[in-house]
Amino acid sequence: MQRRGGRAPSGHLSRLKPVEIDPLAEYGLPSKGEKRLLLFKNQESYYAKIAERYLAFCTDAGDRDGLQRQFALLSINNTPTPPPAPAPAPAPAPTPATSNTPPTASSTNPSTTSPSPPSKPQSQAQQPQLAQILSALRKLREGIVASKRHDEFASQAYLFAIRLGILASSPETYHPALLYLLRVLHPARNLTTVELHEATSYLVLDAACRRGDLAEAYALRNRYRVRDAKVDWVLRALVRDDWVLWRRVKRSVDGHRARIMDFAEAGVRAHVLKAFGRAYLSVDKDVLERQAGAEWRELVERNGVGWELSGGRVVIRKIHGRS
Repeated sequence: MQRRGGRAPSGHLSRLKPVEIDPLAEYGLPSKGEKRLLLFKNQESYYAKIAERYLAFCTDAGDRDGLQRQFALLSINNTPTPPPAPAPAPAPAPTPATSNTPPTASSTNPSTTSPSPPSKPQSQAQQPQLAQILSALRKLREGIVASKRHDEFASQAYLFAIRLGILASSPETYHPALLYLLRVLHPARNLTTVELHEATSYLVLDAACRRGDLAEAYALRNRYRVRDAKVDWVLRALVRDDWVLWRRVKRSVDGHRARIMDFAEAGVRAHVLKAFGRAYLSVDKDVLERQAGAEWRELVERNGVGWELSGGRVVIRKIHGRS
């Protein structure tokens, strides 16, 4: 049908740009009725997209400091602990520790001494990327559970979700994944010794550091027969409120374990601050920061320190003369 003057319809609809859909937002939650993620082929292709997006996220972040800031956006406690350089696919866990000698103060985490690539500027559009990746991992995990998949792919997908959830300090991501991995996937398809040790050590540390339940942590350690000297040192430090041992162990463990330890660090540090409060009237600010392992501003904001800062000294108590 032609319009007046013999002009045909302009066909403006054909010139509209196609809607761009985020590959990670292509699927919904299987618990909400999404059926496509029940297909094994779709799960594998979706996992590849997640790994690709995570690699792009790490590349855009630049150096470790950039990664730290991105992970801190979702961190519950915003503790600035540098995570190890992540990879788009899960890497093998370290072998269980066999030495019974606590690490020395000079022990350092190898991941914190590796060279860093040049830093790149951050953009506001990149900030929600990690949240999108974690949301996509939840969809994938729900699809694996609903399809009752118990093969090698399911185990590796869950290990990847656990490791990323720990680095992001996201218990709602890694804790359910740990339970499903150990209670369902491991009995159906035995994990390797390294994978089983990694998962069980995370579970023990989570019970002790995040949930503060040392009795459950020791029960899990005995149930899964976790034989790891560094895990034992962490539990010992928490039982004894041993800040010196705590700091030595944290310097010696990998980035994932250190991230879990962040949940309990403020509580252990509080005992050091109480010791300063009982033993000193004043102390140098640099000495306090070095011994507490945190800057003055962090001690005030996160630990509720109410002492007075006067120049370079922290006044803890004032002695009032007799009237």
